[in-house]
Amino acid sequence: MDAIRNTVLEAWMTEHGYSSNSLADAVNRAVEQLTGRVGGLDGSSVRAWKAGRVAWPKSATRTALEDVTGLPAVALGFVPRGRPSPTPAPSQQEEHDMKRRTLVGGIAAAAAAAAAPGTASPRRIGMSDVNRLNKRFAEIIASDHRHGGQPGIEERAAALADEALNLQNAGSATQRVRSSLYASGAAFRSSAMWAAIDGRRYDVAKAHMREAQSLAEMSGDQAIKFRIWSHAGTMYRHMGRPADACAANDVARNLHLTRRDPLFASLGLARQGAIHGTAQNRTDTRRAFEQAQDAMLRADPADHRPVWLLAFYDQAELDSLALSAYLSLGDYPTAEYHAHRCLASLRPHMVRSRAITTTRLAHALLAQGAAEAATATAMKVPADAATRHARVSRMLQEFGAALRATAPRSTTVQTWTEHTTTWRTAA
Repeated sequence: MDAIRNTVLEAWMTEHGYSSNSLADAVNRAVEQLTGRVGGLDGSSVRAWKAGRVAWPKSATRTALEDVTGLPAVALGFVPRGRPSPTPAPSQQEEHDMKRRTLVGGIAAAAAAAAAPGTASPRRIGMSDVNRLNKRFAEIIASDHRHGGQPGIEERAAALADEALNLQNAGSATQRVRSSLYASGAAFRSSAMWAAIDGRRYDVAKAHMREAQSLAEMSGDQAIKFRIWSHAGTMYRHMGRPADACAANDVARNLHLTRRDPLFASLGLARQGAIHGTAQNRTDTRRAFEQAQDAMLRADPADHRPVWLLAFYDQAELDSLALSAYLSLGDYPTAEYHAHRCLASLRPHMVRSRAITTTRLAHALLAQGAAEAATATAMKVPADAATRHARVSRMLQEFGAALRATAPRSTTVQTWTEHTTTWRTAA
């Protein structure tokens, strides 16, 4: 018997703006939430559903699809195995008339339900709602990489976290969807925390951290727990509290996620190395970065990972953390080496990271007596980053003070002074 086309699923996809590929991607993510392993669907899988070649998807796929759509599989036109098949497909005109009657009948039923007090069904929250929030979150991450540390980024991320929590109370949802909403809210709040850290607003960052930790616990999501505690370690490192930084980063590193995925282990070790540098522990710094590099090389690039991790952690970020650590230790040649490696592999959109790395390279060069080269390097930092990014501004002020102490009344100092005047004028 010929397969019966699933026009109900097709209509739902059209109404909600899904292509075959985008629905496959959404269901794959929902399968991962369900099983811990990303689904293996593609556009051809969904086209098989629409064509009726697959009338009843496998259990995990079916449950994931229900999470995405907020509807049971039978309401999407799927037929359980063993149930009698639908009647043969009508003619084109009959099908047109049937769709019209179904649409009119559906509208009438919806109107009647709305008119009857107390009978309206609550909204069904699904993975599609979570995915829409996460798309907006990706835009915030992109803005952070361009600008970093700005209160506007912090406010947008915090507002998105509140929106995720409000969605919890907007209707019914499965436990998996609720866990995903809590995880998304924790991720958004964690980004607000990072923006505050980057802008040196540490009291505000701590408030975001407490909220993010609470949401992460409710979600049960290991990756977001790692991110929050790892951020806490970085915050305490910037505050000059290496013992607290090490303790917070250890919480992240001891999650079983780091034993399952070498890339998470690598990030935890690299940040531990930066903390050891702040604590002036040379041996542990070197060992941590050697282990971080080894773990990165063992990580499978094809493994599915959160967007926030893929957006920033790579070889350039590992070298950036090593640069920070060796600057703290006073090992300026090694710091310079990592600075050049970092700049060579930074992705083009990492504007904030490039400004920070360039400034640190200038410090490493100046400490080795190369005042002219150091000044020429510092002058490459864009005016926008030099005047608006709290960390970059502070490091450049420290560079100017060190330059004046190293080469007072020199033409290099005069050049630097004139250049910084143009920054202030531009600002």
